[in-house]
Amino acid sequence: MRRFALLFPCLLLASPIFSIARAQLDPAAKPAPGPNPLTNPSYSTGVSFLFDLEAKFAADTAKRGGAAFEQWFADDAVTLNNGQATVIGRAAIAADATWSPADYQLTWTPDGGRMGPGGDMGFTWGHFESHFKDRDGTPKTKTGRYMTVWKKQADGTWKVALDASNDEPPKKDDCCKLP
Repeated sequence: MRRFALLFPCLLLASPIFSIARAQLDPAAKPAPGPNPLTNPSYSTGVSFLFDLEAKFAADTAKRGGAAFEQWFADDAVTLNNGQATVIGRAAIAADATWSPADYQLTWTPDGGRMGPGGDMGFTWGHFESHFKDRDGTPKTKTGRYMTVWKKQADGTWKVALDASNDEPPKKDDCCKLP
């Protein structure tokens, strides 16, 4: 019992809950970014790791466009995009990812994630938004949902094994409106 009494303060100080409480008491202290572990019981260090991967993936893509996007994929990765054929393999994904950030901007933010029990595979999901111009030069925006499956590679790096996206569904009341 005495060992636990000595260990408990150390565990508390290292916990995300203490980080949030400290930030509320000390405005200069900044809590760790990401979901609140008090309101999201599925949040874990594994999910935090996946969110960090997503943030790096998104930032690299925003900066360098399609060339960066394809580099995050495993050699045998698969993409499933709304209304398009399945794309298999990093080389094929690279052939589709030829956009520059000046012509096409793609951003996304994870809403949730799960890490597998082995700690070598996990997935995230969330919303994406893309901005581009159509053939006439008219600015367009597309929004939707995505899911990314991450897998730890033999060399210890993490790569995208599967990326799937679909258009945002219509709002609840939009399906039956008359013009």
